[in-house]
Amino acid sequence: MEPSDPSAKRRPKKLMVTHAGSITHRQDAPPPDARGEEEGIDHISSLPDAILGDIVSLLSMKEGARTQILSSRWRHTWRAAPLVLDGTELTPKGLLRTDEMDLAADDKALASTVSRILSTHPGPGRRFCIPAHHLFERPTTVDTWLRSPALDNLQELDFWDDGIYGFLRQFAPASPPASAFRFSGTLCVATFGKCQLPDCLVEGIHFPNLKQLALEYVSISEHSLHAMISSCPVLECLLLRLSFGFGCLRISSSSLKSIGVGTNRYRNQPQLREIIIVDAPSLERLLFLESYMSIYVFVIAAPKLETLGSPTDGIDGLDPCRIAFGTTTIQDSQVINMTTVVRNVKILAVKSRHINLDMVLDLMKFFPCLEKLYIKCCISGDMNRWRRKQRQFINCFDIHLKTIVLQEYRGTRSQVNFASFFLLNAKKLESRTLEVDNRLANDTFFIEQYTMLHMEKRASRTARLQFTTKRCRRNAHVNHVRDLAITDPFECRC
Repeated sequence: MEPSDPSAKRRPKKLMVTHAGSITHRQDAPPPDARGEEEGIDHISSLPDAILGDIVSLLSMKEGARTQILSSRWRHTWRAAPLVLDGTELTPKGLLRTDEMDLAADDKALASTVSRILSTHPGPGRRFCIPAHHLFERPTTVDTWLRSPALDNLQELDFWDDGIYGFLRQFAPASPPASAFRFSGTLCVATFGKCQLPDCLVEGIHFPNLKQLALEYVSISEHSLHAMISSCPVLECLLLRLSFGFGCLRISSSSLKSIGVGTNRYRNQPQLREIIIVDAPSLERLLFLESYMSIYVFVIAAPKLETLGSPTDGIDGLDPCRIAFGTTTIQDSQVINMTTVVRNVKILAVKSRHINLDMVLDLMKFFPCLEKLYIKCCISGDMNRWRRKQRQFINCFDIHLKTIVLQEYRGTRSQVNFASFFLLNAKKLESRTLEVDNRLANDTFFIEQYTMLHMEKRASRTARLQFTTKRCRRNAHVNHVRDLAITDPFECRC
């Protein structure tokens, strides 16, 4: 029988891949025909001006400006809505600038556009985002922008790092003008990139509404860093990426939910080497964003910590990342002196060049309620054969794992033994993802692995075996401080 709705023929089909790799098709049932008298009526335009303004302010800058062509009702909405001025949308897309003259021309055009927009919009401001190098190149202009009435009551301030500019032309980190802090009472999100925050600028500042703070490539003293964090009573997300001038971070915050840190082992200036979580009753995520970070983390009180990773090995003579919970330490993905267990951690990512089945089982003993495990490296060591130790683990331990992601899978005997252990024993397993090289991605390899992994004998009948050719090398998917609010930052979104 033909569907009653002619458009149903054109609806795309959704694909579902079963554990065997076969593809089935599912087509959603067409919704009931509800057109009738409602067809053609513009309900959105009948909303109050205040609501329309909020809608426009949540759109990207270009999309918000385009709403003026929808109808006469929308013509003045953009100017009446809180201003969103995002410099990332004003820079050329898809162009690799390799010439300083081209870069200077782009910068001049961007500055002219920013000045024009600020002069025509009455305010208030929702978001203001410009490349950080303008703090150095045109400090007077930036100060004029920040004093514009169009930015009154600004909620989000972002001096973002333009990596291309820094690559082509070195510049000394400059301080933001004092006018940048006139929004301290209204800011909810703040990103400071490629700049310095001297003590005299930070002293006495209070951010009563700031929930997300990012310092990227920022020079700041340890005293000012702690003073800045303490001045944010509702802070939820803290991102410290490649910033320097401080060696220790002490966290005592009732509101902080996510921390992301990244250090540069080649920088000569003092940089983060120690994190002490003194009292963080709301902390849920602790992320290490760079590879081979030499850092020591001591967790005293973080009862809600659920997401942790990726701690890495040491390299080039540097100490590895170490995480201590009381007297128990995780180093090189090994659990040392296990005297307690941490039941609140549900998501763990590990990155070690020497990881094997025994090490992973020890991690699972230490985090007995683990549900998601990301292994961001190649399984190595011995053949990962099941010995008496592993069989005792199966008999005595309840495996809660639902998701396992293994990178750099080549189908070696050691990797097959490792992967099959969880497929045959994890009764709650829902998804097993193996990242393979493009050269192995063929039906012959997939069918062979399906057999070698004993999928027909899997402990969980609902478990899916998935192969992917994505080669994600990122420790965590954190491009902006707002990404720290994502429950699972290790899930690939490339």
